[in-house]
Amino acid sequence: MLQASRAQTLDLLGVYQSTLGHALTVPQSATLNPPLWELGHIAWFQDYWLSRNPERARGPRATLKQPRLASRLPQADALYDSARVAHASRWHLPLPDLAATLQYAQRVLDDSLALLQGPAMDSDDVLYFFRLVLFHEDMHREAWIYMAQALGMDVPDAVLHHRDSARPVVAASVPDLHLPTGLWQTGWQGAGFAFDNELGSHSLDLAACDIDSEPVTWQRYLHFVDANGYQDPQWWCPAGWQWLQTQGQVAPRYLRPGPATGAWRSRKGSQWQPLNPQAAAVHLSYFEAQAWCNWAGRALPSEAQWERAALWHPAFRWGEVWEWTASTFAPYPGFVAHPYRDYSAPWFDGRPVLKGASGATQDRMAHPRYRNFFEPQRNDISAGFRSCKK
Repeated sequence: MLQASRAQTLDLLGVYQSTLGHALTVPQSATLNPPLWELGHIAWFQDYWLSRNPERARGPRATLKQPRLASRLPQADALYDSARVAHASRWHLPLPDLAATLQYAQRVLDDSLALLQGPAMDSDDVLYFFRLVLFHEDMHREAWIYMAQALGMDVPDAVLHHRDSARPVVAASVPDLHLPTGLWQTGWQGAGFAFDNELGSHSLDLAACDIDSEPVTWQRYLHFVDANGYQDPQWWCPAGWQWLQTQGQVAPRYLRPGPATGAWRSRKGSQWQPLNPQAAAVHLSYFEAQAWCNWAGRALPSEAQWERAALWHPAFRWGEVWEWTASTFAPYPGFVAHPYRDYSAPWFDGRPVLKGASGATQDRMAHPRYRNFFEPQRNDISAGFRSCKK
């Protein structure tokens, strides 16, 4: 999996090179990273948590009291440690060139594969950091895909994951699925790898609800747009309305009216194409999802409602887009931060939870208990939503 993930990363790097040139220059932005820096960061993260980590066999119980071993690349920590390197400074660092960065990444991967040949590589603790760096690279590759969309770059369909076709089709006459009142056990259960914010299994008493069988489609969402929902503050929370005014948007980010009356076109990479009204609405902020729900007289599901429906109801379809929920990203009871301290705890700041997966999400990361989290104004990610009956 480590080798396959790296091959996919390099394939995507090739797309960036063919579009941006060897220098891989992108404009400075709060939602982008320089691709050359990000490639080095992926390698550094793997090196830091595997070859350089004397406590790697302890997994989530590692104390980090022992000093790190030396890096293969001098000054690597000063260049690529995202906790220490301010975001805006990443455009101005004296980074190794692409050839040197690729060589560094390959040598780190070779070191990791050699470590996997050691004895007793058969426990969740021993494999914990190997899985962590694998998922970390998967997540950064997904970020590259939505960064490519923001930059107007064309990404081949072959790099996306079309898992929607494997799910049952729900009849149009049954838009809502009923979930009865009952207890729900949320949080990671069992063996294997889990991020720290997923741990803390606990019971919740959930009221009955009726939830969309699939994410809200463009056909449903655009009724709100056509009703001048983007010009009417009554549907928006104060923060959402303020955000909308600063953006100057009168429609979703990657949509524009087509030449025919009533038609819309969507941008995929560099191409504008007719909008598929049956596709899930995507590249929407939390504020846009919330405003539509207010207009439609519906509500975003809680994280627990979404998770229960995904694991309990066979007709629940998910995996096409990340889905905003009404829940705030917060620790589960008994939360204990894992050694990678910057993964969860710094982001318990009020941002919403997203559930599900998108076409850019690696299959091994797509499971209903995974907790994604972004700031509510982000509309560059592949996010949509579904709704519940009030």
